[in-house]
Amino acid sequence: MLFHLIHTPYWIVLGMGILLFLTVIFGEVGDDEVELEGDADPSEMAVDVEEGISFLAMLHWLGVGRAPLILLLALDFSLLGVLGWFLNVLFYTLSGTWPGVVWSGVIAIAALLLALTIGGLCSRPLGQIFAQFSEDTRRDRLLGCSGHVSSAHIPRSGTGIGQVSVLDANGNRLLVPAVLPPWATVTPQQGQEVLIIDRQGNEYIVVTKDSWDEAAWLRQHGHSQMPPIKEREDA
Repeated sequence: MLFHLIHTPYWIVLGMGILLFLTVIFGEVGDDEVELEGDADPSEMAVDVEEGISFLAMLHWLGVGRAPLILLLALDFSLLGVLGWFLNVLFYTLSGTWPGVVWSGVIAIAALLLALTIGGLCSRPLGQIFAQFSEDTRRDRLLGCSGHVSSAHIPRSGTGIGQVSVLDANGNRLLVPAVLPPWATVTPQQGQEVLIIDRQGNEYIVVTKDSWDEAAWLRQHGHSQMPPIKEREDA
């Protein structure tokens, strides 16, 4: 029953999905999310009554723009393979015979619709999970981002490691190890906002936002729009 020839198309599709997942895990999935106009929420998209559901709303429903395209395809292919096999087996269990041409077509359409629906629902959380394993390998992508201290405090480099919760440019929330530079004068506590200024090994170098340390670092790197440290002290 498990290896009946009627399952062949679904095993092929499932194999394609697994290969794409392996590509995502062991390859480098860049920031190739398809950006929809304004990254709007589907519930907020205007729907033209004459034209039916808009093309952008349909793409968003399918999960396009919520996760890298290769990850979305891997998810949809895998779901289609598993659901098609399951519906074939369910049909055989209930009727005692394998589906003919007509019922095979009905099962294929049902499996496709279910796979696209479930894939669209799972695309965003799955994309955030895989971001930890793929996108985070890009060493410099968090530099310049701000986050909040999630540990008790952030220690200086060489004396311990703290943790910072930060959103990257794609809206993925990451928990990264962080330390202060040796010259830091302010120790950020839990919940305080920090700025990621560098990376050393596996640790991100941070300074407290709106502090003397941030002003000194910005002035050192030629950010003339920042007020001098003395002015910030008087404020």
